Amino acid sequence: MAPAAAAPDSRAQIPARDAGEGPYERLVIRNVNVIDGTGAPMQGPFDVVVVRDRIAEIVPIGAPGAIVPSRRAAAGDREIDGTGFTLMPGFVDTHVHLHTLDDGQGVPPEYVLKLWMAHGVTSVRELGSGRPIEWLVDVKRRSERNEIVAPRIDVYPFFNAIQPGINDADTARQAVRNARRRGADGIKFIGSIPEDVLYAALDEAEAIGMRTTMHHAQQLVAYANVLQTSARGLDSMEHWYGLPEAMFTDRRLQRWPAEFNNTDEQMRFAEAGRLWEQAAEPGSPRWNEVMETLLERGFGLSPTFTAYLASRDLMRMTNATWHAQYTMPALWDFYRPSRLHHGSYWFDWTTEFEMDWRRNYRLWMQFVNEYKNRGGMVGIGSDCGYIYNLYGFGYVQEMELLREAGFSPLEVIHAATGMGARILGREDSVGSVRVGRKADLVLVRGNPLANLKLLFGTGTIRLDDDDRVEQVGGVDYTIKDGIVYDAAALRADVRAMVREAKAARGLPDGPMPLVAAPHAEH
Repeated sequence: MAPAAAAPDSRAQIPARDAGEGPYERLVIRNVNVIDGTGAPMQGPFDVVVVRDRIAEIVPIGAPGAIVPSRRAAAGDREIDGTGFTLMPGFVDTHVHLHTLDDGQGVPPEYVLKLWMAHGVTSVRELGSGRPIEWLVDVKRRSERNEIVAPRIDVYPFFNAIQPGINDADTARQAVRNARRRGADGIKFIGSIPEDVLYAALDEAEAIGMRTTMHHAQQLVAYANVLQTSARGLDSMEHWYGLPEAMFTDRRLQRWPAEFNNTDEQMRFAEAGRLWEQAAEPGSPRWNEVMETLLERGFGLSPTFTAYLASRDLMRMTNATWHAQYTMPALWDFYRPSRLHHGSYWFDWTTEFEMDWRRNYRLWMQFVNEYKNRGGMVGIGSDCGYIYNLYGFGYVQEMELLREAGFSPLEVIHAATGMGARILGREDSVGSVRVGRKADLVLVRGNPLANLKLLFGTGTIRLDDDDRVEQVGGVDYTIKDGIVYDAAALRADVRAMVREAKAARGLPDGPMPLVAAPHAEH
């Protein structure tokens, strides 16, 4: 038998850890208010003690403005003054892609990883990339050993990318087992998958206890909407495709124009914006039937509202304040209108398309909010790297969009922490501030429940007492496994990467144009 091939090594693209201090024998975060990730309101002040990589003590030290000195935790090897700060569990992103230099986005993975960590994201579910399972597993293990600056990573490869020629049920089952042997934590289904192949793979994953999620693409949603796939063991869904289709009452298939071609992305995204209005009305018997069935099955939703935000407001996404300093020029090139790049369908995007998408969002958000209200699992997934949606920043945008959908600020933080951990099946180790849990934490100055914009890497602006504009906010510290990262320093590293990439192209340090040159006025 031939020897097994060596696992691909990620060291060529992801350098060794160059930031973070610790873990410490005793880290004490003093006088801090805590949002614990369970859905409980903010409480405090506390002294929170971390021993190595675990939360060891959460010590109540009095009431706001009335600290009792005798209750203070004993001294630590490292202490952080948490006065005026909010402490939360590390954020969980349920939908990411770790892009690399040699795929379409052309960004160094170090850039992606540092943007996640700089925004407090300490756990991610990687849902497919151009790299083999072994490469991603190598990144995951280096992160587990804290050899790199990176969140925890669950690896969910694209089903069709596990092995070539998956075209029958037996091969599908073999592919799922093969992915598990190679180190995958789960499987993501997307694209063209024959019905018997899909359901054999789902059945096999269920049998071996492997978690699954799915982008119910238009190629297969006619025989695989969320009711059908969740009945066969699917654990969660990405985006929203497959959900309105399960609520059709006067049709089986989406209403497409005669000239519709699914490979034409502008046409596909335009028609997607007209889908929710074809489904059952909110509160109708079919709406309730679908919702109740998914609730009974413990099904998880990862809406990724931010992935489609440009569809309803292109100008907002192309002019986001962070692009100038944080978006790599290669990524900006990928974002620009193109018939070839996925998600770059803006060459003739009209006001009418935006109006369709705004109606689409209202119905979609109503379902997601009601699902949460009735006890359903809703996590925060950002799906960054496409459609002007930037790593880290897109995660906070998703928080704001859940708020728009009807989530309270506390429910948003719950989705980002405890609920996200449940969707990943990691709630016994992350997602809550609790003694014994992993010391994955976020510290931000101020109260994010009052203003989620404090979590953006660019923060927000306000006037000081002298009527001067100041910029405030941005995560201050991201703690993973008890290692304390200065989030502002991570963001500075990213800005330096972007400046260097622009300088290499002879570009100025500032905003990049959407088109090569301004259109001449007549």
